[in-house]
Amino acid sequence: MENSRLAAIDVGNDSLKGIFGKMEYEMNIPNIIARDVEDRPVIGLEELDNQEPLDGLHIRLHSPSLQENNAVYRVGHLATRSGNATELDPGSSKSEEDQTLVMLFAALALDAVREENKKIFKRSNNVVEATYTLGTGLPLREVKEGKDVGYRSKLLGSVHQVEFLVTPKYQGVKVNIKFEEVKVYPEGFAAFINLVMDNDLKVINKDLIDRRIIIQDIGGLSTDIAVIKNRKVDDDRAQGFNLGVSESLDAIREEIRSKYGVELDSRRDVVEIITKKNDRNHIMVKGSRTSVHDIVDRILLDLAKKQYRHLRNVWQRNSQTEIAYFIGGGSIVLKDYLKALNNNLDGYNIDFFEDEKESVWMMANAYYKLIADFEKRNQKETKEEKKAVKN
Repeated sequence: MENSRLAAIDVGNDSLKGIFGKMEYEMNIPNIIARDVEDRPVIGLEELDNQEPLDGLHIRLHSPSLQENNAVYRVGHLATRSGNATELDPGSSKSEEDQTLVMLFAALALDAVREENKKIFKRSNNVVEATYTLGTGLPLREVKEGKDVGYRSKLLGSVHQVEFLVTPKYQGVKVNIKFEEVKVYPEGFAAFINLVMDNDLKVINKDLIDRRIIIQDIGGLSTDIAVIKNRKVDDDRAQGFNLGVSESLDAIREEIRSKYGVELDSRRDVVEIITKKNDRNHIMVKGSRTSVHDIVDRILLDLAKKQYRHLRNVWQRNSQTEIAYFIGGGSIVLKDYLKALNNNLDGYNIDFFEDEKESVWMMANAYYKLIADFEKRNQKETKEEKKAVKN
C-alpha cells in the first residue's frame, strides 16, 4: 500500500484551515479564488523564489470532479489582489461549489510539495504522487440532505492534478492527488467532539459530556445549530440556516466604499477592521484616521438580533438545555453584540471561546481527532487480519 498522509481540512467560508501529518504542519488560506491566465505577469521574476508560496498561489487544476476543468486560478492572498476575485455566495452549498474543491486541492498540493514530505511521496520529473486520508466536513443542513455522500464520491476513485504555474518555489511542479479514504463529518457533531475530547478521543471535559448543549456555529454563509443530547447530535432538532456574516460584511464594505470612497479588497479586510485590538472600527481616509463605528454597529447589531432569535427559538423547543456555545469565525465578530442582547433580554447560559484561534480552528481540530482515530482503528484491524491469516 502507498504511503498515505493524514489531512484534516475545514474549508470555511472565510478561510481554509488544514492540519497535516502528525499535527506537525498547519495551513490557513483565505477562501478567495480568481480565474486567471497561465502566464500571469510578475514584477521582478528573479525574486519570485524568495517569496512565500502561500502569497503567490497560482495553479491549474485538472479533475473530473470540477465543473470547470483545466481552469487556471489565483488562490488565497494572490486572489485578493485580483479584480475578478470570488468569495462564496450566500445560499450556496459548500458540497456543490467548485470553489470548495479548488481550495481543498490547492491546500493538499501545497502540503505534498513541501521538502519535508519528499520521503513520504514519490517524486520524479517534477511530478509528485500524493495519497491522503482526509477528514473534512459539511454544514449540518447539507449532511441532513445527504449531500455528504455525493461530495465524498467526487473525491474518491479519481486522480486530481494541481499544476503550480507562477508560484514561488514550486513553479512547474505537478501534484497528482489520490485519496486512500475520505470521511465527511457533520460540523455540529465535530464541534461537540472537540469540546469534550482530546486528540486520542479521551474525555477531557466530564462536566459537559452528559449535559444538554446547544452549539451555534456562525460561519460566513450559514449558521448550524446542533442540539447535543445523550452524547450525540439530535438529528431531528439540528438545524441549518442560510444566515452568516458574509452578507453583513459585504454591506459594511459597500457602505464604506459609498460614504468614504475607500475600497476594501475582501471580507477579511472588513473583519480585520472590526476585530483588531487597537483602533478597532477605524479606517484611514486620505491619510486621516476615521471611525466607521456607526456603520459597523448598525449592521452587526441587526445580524446579532437575527442570530439571537434563532437561539431563542431552538432553546424554547429544547427547554432542558443547560448551556449554549457560540463558535466559528462569525461568533468572534458578533460576540459583544450577542452578549449585550442576552444580558438585556433572556439571560440564557451562553458561552464563547475567549481563545479566538481555538474557536476558528475548532472544526479542523475536530476533523483531525476523528480521522486520526479512524486511521488508528483501521491499522489495528489490518494487523489483526494479517495475524489471523498467519495463524
